[in-house]
This record gives sequence, C-alpha cells and structure tokens, in this order.
Amino acid sequence: MKTTPIVLSLALLLLSGPVLADDDCDDPVASWQPRENLREKLEAEGWTVRRIKVDDGCYEVKGRDSNGVKVEASFAPASLMMMEWEREDDDDDDDRDYSNRSMSSGEANAGNPVPNNGIVKGRPTVTVE
Repeated sequence: MKTTPIVLSLALLLLSGPVLADDDCDDPVASWQPRENLREKLEAEGWTVRRIKVDDGCYEVKGRDSNGVKVEASFAPASLMMMEWEREDDDDDDDRDYSNRSMSSGEANAGNPVPNNGIVKGRPTVTVE
C-alpha cells in the first residue's frame, strides 16, 4: 500500500482549513467604535436599523437599507466599513400577510367556511394574553 498519497492528502486537508475560514473581523477591541456611531451613520444613509450585534468580531446589522430591502450586513467595528451584505428573502411561512383576515375571535370568516367533515365542530378561538 502506498502511504505517500494518503499522507499528502491528509496534510493538504489539514492546512487548507485556516485559509478558507478567514471571514471574521480581526480589529483589536480597543479600537472599536461604539455601536451607536454605526447606527447614526446608517440612519443618515437612509437605513432603518432593527438590530446591531457582535458576530465573529464584526458588527452584524439587521434592518432595511435605503431602498427598503431587508438586509443583513457585517461591518468592521473599528472603521465601520461594510464587509459583507446579504439580502434577507421573505420566504418564511411565518411572515405571511394576514391583514385581510378578521382577527377577532368572535367574528365568523365568511371567506373560509368551516369544513363539514365531522372532525371540526366549530371555529376554534384563540385568546392572546
């Protein structure tokens, strides 16, 4: 059995890990600017900032950009330069628009009749406290 190709492959695999995983910010904490400075900068550019948190040494911002697009962006904490920008798509089932439905529990919804298959005996009610 030839062990040279196996050893060489294993060595390349182990050495390639740190090269591929360098997407973190590496600014020293002493040089970081406050999050409020980033918030003020982005709001002056027309952003609506929902949240700023620290992730992998970067400031991660969730909100809407100046065009109204939901985004998640990473910024270097010392220079407040944008490192990465990602659009957040609304493909979740949790974010459906229910604005045209009746939200009170006492009203019957004429658009969605109760199935008459013997399983459901009436419209379920929900109480939110």
